[in-house]
Amino acid sequence: MQLPLRCPRHAFSLQVARQFHYTPHVFARRDVAKRMPLPRDLVEFDIEEDFPEFSENDIPSGAHIALHQQRQLAYYMRLIENEMPKFVAFRKPFVPPAAETPLVIRSVDYAGEEHPLTAKRTVVVPVTQLPLRGDLAIHRIKLLAGARWTLDPPKNAGIPLDSEHGKHGYIKIACEDFPQPAMNLKWISDTIDELISAANDEKSTRYQDLPLDTRHIEAKVKKAKRGDHARGQTTRPSLKDFPKEWLPQLAPHSPVEGTGITFTPV
Repeated sequence: MQLPLRCPRHAFSLQVARQFHYTPHVFARRDVAKRMPLPRDLVEFDIEEDFPEFSENDIPSGAHIALHQQRQLAYYMRLIENEMPKFVAFRKPFVPPAAETPLVIRSVDYAGEEHPLTAKRTVVVPVTQLPLRGDLAIHRIKLLAGARWTLDPPKNAGIPLDSEHGKHGYIKIACEDFPQPAMNLKWISDTIDELISAANDEKSTRYQDLPLDTRHIEAKVKKAKRGDHARGQTTRPSLKDFPKEWLPQLAPHSPVEGTGITFTPV
């Protein structure tokens, strides 16, 4: 391309200016020499003198992991052997709960790890051990507890099914609304006190004529699908429910025909 003899000067200077890029000096990179500490400044030994040459005789990384696991196992075994016997000094005899302490408190712990469920507290109490005044107060507290009252103790409550205190069922209340376990336990304790106070209120006559609602118990039995709800049953039948008068009347120690088995009547 040939420029004309009389080319405007400003056009030529503009064309040349486009070939350069200007950056302010504040954005320019500053290469500052940084002195990094040498290995000899950090440690007192010399790698070349204190360590011999690698002779391709080391074990692989997987074997190092296995050795580390064995060291951990040996460490805890030594703790069990040497430190666990010292816990005998903290041993206390088991004292069953008395009538003054009928509450069974259940908590969940993840071995020291933080978890939202660790603040939850669950309390199970038998109705017979509550300070209630008569059968009417027992009926009232069952109505006030609603679905939290059951005939059988919860499976995770630690109470046997044949407990002598399960005549009138159990009340289970759980709380995890507060950040601290003591706050949740205090709310449950206050709620149980309010239930007892309302059940023992002799001036109130609002609950004495209401029937006991057991729909939550029937729904739980029906959901289990074990046949307990069939034909109006309340408990699952077993061999002890078989009528003894239907058993065959055989002589004592007489063999059953064709089997050679000796039958002894009950």
